[in-house]
Amino acid sequence: MPSSMHHVAVIGAGAWGTALARHLAEKQIPVRLWAHEPDVVQAINVRRENALYLPGIQLPATLSATNVLSDAVTSADCLIFAVPSHVARPVLSRIGPLLPQPIPLVSATKGIEEGTLALMTQVMQNVLPVPMHGSLLVLSGPSFASEVSYGKPTALCLAGQDAGVVKTIQALFMTPSFRVYADDDPIGVQLGGALKNVMALAAGVVDGLDLGHNARAALITRGLAEMIRLGVAMGADPRTFYGLSGVGDLILTCTGPLSRNHSVGVRLGKGERLQDILASMQAVAEGVRTAKAALDLAIRCGVDMPIVQEVNAVLFADKSCRQAVGDLMEREAKGEKSSS
Repeated sequence: MPSSMHHVAVIGAGAWGTALARHLAEKQIPVRLWAHEPDVVQAINVRRENALYLPGIQLPATLSATNVLSDAVTSADCLIFAVPSHVARPVLSRIGPLLPQPIPLVSATKGIEEGTLALMTQVMQNVLPVPMHGSLLVLSGPSFASEVSYGKPTALCLAGQDAGVVKTIQALFMTPSFRVYADDDPIGVQLGGALKNVMALAAGVVDGLDLGHNARAALITRGLAEMIRLGVAMGADPRTFYGLSGVGDLILTCTGPLSRNHSVGVRLGKGERLQDILASMQAVAEGVRTAKAALDLAIRCGVDMPIVQEVNAVLFADKSCRQAVGDLMEREAKGEKSSS
């Protein structure tokens, strides 16, 4: 590890935050993991397991948990931020005053803030002291938390504006089973990580309706086209979406059986009500919240995103899944490389 890294704080003890904390702690880096729930803290510190969000995974002694934010952040050399997007701003507002000096802050949250339509690094820039802005990074890519925790090969993308900071944190994460690629397009990397969850809902609907592999492949491909259109309109590099944080994460989330968003889509396709599905889940399906923000962004940017539009109609306007698919299939004929 980099010699300057004596203590890493991970903010957010969901499955992904816990998996990242465990990954770093396995490298003998002291890690403090902040959890909102006192019972999660106790389970980690006493039983060495986050039974609520990452059951069955043993956590090393180099990882300690706390529900006192100052205990986690004080004296940290690096922050990994992994709380759900809808609570990111209030948590970040509490972190800012606890930082006596700028340190790298890595966003591992995949979402868009509702209302403001801000990406997570934009929320950070709104809330955190100006000296922190140059050391904001984004970590994203195809990565189920449980597979990372079992040491299965994983490759992700780390994006930031300061190449030196990116290189330092890249080295911090790298292991023989965890490969990190450097990038300089935080906007594209964040949009890929957020929008793929919306497409995974749609892919799940296709599978829930048993429409076949042809339909799912078409959905994924056209979903990628929508992601690129919005990304370009927001200043992202279109090439980013062909990488790990774009097509890589999109394929995993739209096809993997461990994908929460895909599972929600499957259940919608089978006729369950959204409220009942969400009430039965412990973890957050970010795509449900991101869908509305993505549509609002598309409208703001003047970008046509028909899949996102139909996902919103199913989620929030009681449109039947079959009717949504039918309306997508019966749209006016277009060229594949057209802008809509």
